[in-house]
Amino acid sequence: MAMESPLVQADMVESYEFQELAERYGVGGVPHTVINDGLGNVVGAVPEGYLVDEIRQALGQPAATPGD
Repeated sequence: MAMESPLVQADMVESYEFQELAERYGVGGVPHTVINDGLGNVVGAVPEGYLVDEIRQALGQPAATPGD
């Protein structure tokens, strides 16, 4: 998503090397997506639509409807 939109920033860290970050965000599995500093979390590989809905929810927006 970050490659498609300048509004999305993504960083990847190695949880074993950055244990404080992993503990801060409760990372226990990979992948683990943290949205807006913890307003939303997605654990595991999920379909793109699910991830988009979680991002929208973290931003206080309704889930996407078909055609959005």
